[in-house]
Amino acid sequence: MDIFQWIGFVGMIFIVYAYFLLQTQKAKSDSLKFQIYNLIGAILLVISLLVHFNLGSFMIEIFWIIITLYGIYKNKKEAQD
Repeated sequence: MDIFQWIGFVGMIFIVYAYFLLQTQKAKSDSLKFQIYNLIGAILLVISLLVHFNLGSFMIEIFWIIITLYGIYKNKKEAQD
């Protein structure tokens, strides 16, 4: 396994761990912790996919990042109101 595959593997761990926290109710879907784990995981997977490209996986990670950033923005905006 090369370094980029390891980076993708670590990214997968972040996303799976975030989902585990959600399912075990140790994090809520609108918690910053959950969103940051998802964001880090998706970014690491995109880095991996830049070397080992797969269009479908790349696109889902781009949408994952966009949706996560939207969630963080929405939560910050609601906290300010």
